[in-house]
Amino acid sequence: MSWMRAIASDRAAVPHARQRQRWLSLAAGGLALLLVGAATLSRTWHALEFKTFDVLTALAAPHRTTVPVVILAIDEPTFQELQQTWPFPRSVHAALLERLRADGALAVGLDIVFADPTTEAEDAALDRTMAQVGQGLPVVLASTREKIDSANAALWMDIQPLQRFLDAGADAGDAGVEPDDDFVVRRAPVAREGFALRLAQRVTEARGQTPALHHFDWIGYRGPRGTFDTRSYYQALEPGLLPAGFFKGKIVLVGRSARTATELAHSQADLFNSPFGTAGGERLFPGVELQATLLDNYLTGGGLRSVSDAWTLVITVLLLPVLLGASRRLHPAGAAALTAALVVAMGAVSWGLFAGPRLWWPPLLPAAAAVAIYGAAALVGYAVVRQRARQTRAMFAQYVPPAVVSRLIAQPELMRLGGEAREVTLMFTDLANFTTLSEQLSAEQTVEVLTGYFNAMTPIVHATGGTVDKFIGDAVMAFWGAPLDDPRHAEHAVAAAIAMQQAMQVLAADLRALGLPPIHMRIGLHTGRVVVGNVGSAQRFSYTAIGDAVNLAARLEGANKAFGTGILLSAATAAQLPPTAALRALDDVIVKGKTEPVRVFTPCEDAAVRDASLAALNAFHARDWAGAEAQLATVLERLPGDPAATRLLARVNEARGLPADAPWQAAVALDKL
Repeated sequence: MSWMRAIASDRAAVPHARQRQRWLSLAAGGLALLLVGAATLSRTWHALEFKTFDVLTALAAPHRTTVPVVILAIDEPTFQELQQTWPFPRSVHAALLERLRADGALAVGLDIVFADPTTEAEDAALDRTMAQVGQGLPVVLASTREKIDSANAALWMDIQPLQRFLDAGADAGDAGVEPDDDFVVRRAPVAREGFALRLAQRVTEARGQTPALHHFDWIGYRGPRGTFDTRSYYQALEPGLLPAGFFKGKIVLVGRSARTATELAHSQADLFNSPFGTAGGERLFPGVELQATLLDNYLTGGGLRSVSDAWTLVITVLLLPVLLGASRRLHPAGAAALTAALVVAMGAVSWGLFAGPRLWWPPLLPAAAAVAIYGAAALVGYAVVRQRARQTRAMFAQYVPPAVVSRLIAQPELMRLGGEAREVTLMFTDLANFTTLSEQLSAEQTVEVLTGYFNAMTPIVHATGGTVDKFIGDAVMAFWGAPLDDPRHAEHAVAAAIAMQQAMQVLAADLRALGLPPIHMRIGLHTGRVVVGNVGSAQRFSYTAIGDAVNLAARLEGANKAFGTGILLSAATAAQLPPTAALRALDDVIVKGKTEPVRVFTPCEDAAVRDASLAALNAFHARDWAGAEAQLATVLERLPGDPAATRLLARVNEARGLPADAPWQAAVALDKL
C-alpha cells in the first residue's frame, strides 16, 4: 500500500473513530461521576468539605463585630486577684450583676450552669439580686444536657439552673453545641431554646424591638479567639479598673476562659475546637466567646445558610457535556486549562457566596467531578491516540525514519505534500573501494555487506537525533535539525560522523580478516537552509531535504579524496560547534556555480597540527610563502606524507613561481580537487 492510499484509509476511519471516542468518553465520564458520588458518602469526603469551610472562615472573617458585646472572662488573673477557688461564691456573681445594672448594661448572659445549691446565704444573695435587677437588666443563665450511659441505652438529661433563680426572673437557655466528626464546632445549635438565642431575644426586647432574629445553619465566626472585647472578670468588681458607665448599652457575657488556670483544668474548662486551627491559627475557642459569636449571628445575620443540594447536583451534571465537548474540540492542554479555570471559578463562587450573601456552598463535589470527568476524557483520549499511534506507526514505519513517524503521529496534519524552510546540518557518506570489493562478492554477499554497514551506521544517526534521508547505493544521506528542532544539530552531526568512522574501523577489520579488499568511508558535512518535507508525487513521496546546501554536503564528501581525510565539514558547520571543538583548518574551496570560498575542516586531536595548519593557511592568504612552508613543515613532521599538507605545499610552490602581477586566488575550485 502506498503512502497516499494509507492516508486515505486512515482518513476514512476517522469519523467512526470519533464517534466511538464520544461514546467511550461519555461512558467514562458517567462512571467518573458515579465514583465521585460514591466518595461523597465517606467520612474522608466530609472531612475535606469541613476543611474547605474552615479555610473560607479564616479568609472571610472580618475580625470585628458590630454588636456591643463585652466578655468577662473567668481567667487566671481573676483567680489570682479574687483569691477564690471555683465555683465562686454566688454572692460574687450578685455583686457583678449590681455593677452591671448600675452601669446601664443592656443584658447579661451568664454562661455558667447554676444547677446545684450551695449555702442558703449565697444562693439567696444571687436570687435576691436577680429579682432586683431583673426589671431593667435581663439575665440569661446557661443550661446543658448530660449523657447518661446505661447497660441498655444512652439517655440525655437536661440540666437546668435552680428553680429559685428562674423564679427570681432569670431566663435559661441550652449552651450546648454539637461538634462535627472532627470535633470542630461549625453548625448552629439545634436546640430551640439555645442560650445565645434566648439572650438575643432578651436584647431585642430590652431595645424595645419586636424579636426578628436571623436563623442560620452554619456559624459565621467573626474572627479567631480574642475578636470580641474581652476583660477579666475581676476588673468589673474592683472599682476604678473599668471606668464608670463602661458597660452602658452593652451586652455582657460571663464565662470561663482557661489558658493557664489550674482550677479550671480540674473542672473541664469550657473550650472547643474552632475552624481557625485548619488555617494555622489558634485551635481552641472559649465557650463564652462561641456564645458571643452565636449572639452576633442571631442579631446581625452573620451566620450562614446552606445552598440547596439541588443546585450542586445540577451544576455537577452540566459539567459532563461541557467538559466532554471541550475534550473533543480543544487540545489536551486547553481542556486541562478549562478544567482548572472551572475549578478556580467554583472556588471563587463559593468564596463570593460565603463572604457576601453568607451562603455556604461546598465546591468540593463539582470541583472533584470536573477533575474526574476531565481525567476520564483524557484517559479515553490517550487510549484512542495510543491506538491510532500504533496504527500509524505500523503503517508508516516501513517508509520513513522513526523520528518522522513520531512527528506524524503527533501532528497528523503534516501528512501532505510540501515542506518548510529549516536550517539543518547535512551528511553524505560513501564507501571508497566498494566497487572493487563488490566485484569479488556475489550479489547476495554484496547485499549482506551493505546491510551490515547500514545497520551499523543508522543507529548512530538516530542516537544523535539525526534523520536518515535515504540510501543511495553504498551512500547514506542524513540530516540533523528536522523534523524536530535541534539547536545543536551541527554538534550532533559531527559527533555522529566521528562515531561512524569508529564503527567503520570494526567493519573494515572484519572484511580484512576474510581476505577481502580494504574499504573506508568518506563523510561530508555542511550546515545551511534547505526545504525539508514530503517531496514527490501524490502516488509516491518521501521525507527529504532539497537545496544548495545538500549539493555542497555531497561535494564535500567527494573532496575527502583530495585531502586524504575521512570527515570534511564546512565553515558553516564549524561555526556552530563549541569553541573547544578539535578542528583542523585544511583549505578554502569554491563550489561550482558559487563565487564565495568555503573553508573546510576535519576533526583533529593534535593541537600542534591544528595550530600549524591554521597558521599555514593564514600565511598562504597573506602571500607569505616562507611562513606557509615553515608551518606546513611542522605539520608534515608530525604527520609524514599528510595529503592535505602536501597538497597545500604544492599550491604554495606554484603560487611562488607566478609573476608578481599574475592573477592569483587563495581558494581552489572544488571541481578541480
